[in-house]
Amino acid sequence: MAHTNRIALVTGANKGIGFEIARQLAEAGATVLLGARDADRGRQAAEDLTAEGLSVSSVAIDLNDEASIAAAAKHIEAEHGRLDILVNNAGIVDAEDGPPSGASTAAVRRLMETNFIGTLAVTQSMLPLLRRSEAGRIVNLATTLGSLAINGDPSSPYYSARLIGYNASKAALNMLTVQLAAELKDTRIAVNSVCPGYVKTDLTGNNGFMTPAEGARLPVQYALMEDSTVTGRFVEPDGVTPW
Repeated sequence: MAHTNRIALVTGANKGIGFEIARQLAEAGATVLLGARDADRGRQAAEDLTAEGLSVSSVAIDLNDEASIAAAAKHIEAEHGRLDILVNNAGIVDAEDGPPSGASTAAVRRLMETNFIGTLAVTQSMLPLLRRSEAGRIVNLATTLGSLAINGDPSSPYYSARLIGYNASKAALNMLTVQLAAELKDTRIAVNSVCPGYVKTDLTGNNGFMTPAEGARLPVQYALMEDSTVTGRFVEPDGVTPW
């Protein structure tokens, strides 16, 4: 990227993969805005990284509160004038989610509102700032469970993971990646869905095969990627994932 000091926003960055993405981007020389729904937790996480000598600050942003999203965009514009990297990491699971026959529709609504509509709202608000970048990057944190092909493949180890709300919200997020990448194909902004792998976090109940630091590596790689023609992809650590 031409900008030597990249400005990055990572949503849901006060813990887990988001926190490690923020750390690794800052270690690579970026100025990182650590987005958090809880302002106090965001400030504490930013202070922890600042104590390591990293250029990190916090910004309050709640995917279910468009006023907070708009305020975050205004803050970034006032402080930095542009945005080079947007990592849409924030997302939720819901205990009332489950198979299509029995999942709570309220839970499905919550999941879609946060994981898809909230991410769309953040992206729309940040796009004017990303357009000012010499090489904008949008990384949408994806999951293998968002693949329609894999959900329909009885041979897949993920075939039995029937969470209609969560899986559908992440499939919708992939649609955002596909359509936005096509819309921005003649710009310097690249958009990709990146699955970090099965990571031990609160969201997975601390199950998984990877640490948050390991899970952060692939999203960071795509956030820092030089080639803007690498766009509209759905990737995980083993390679490209079928939509």
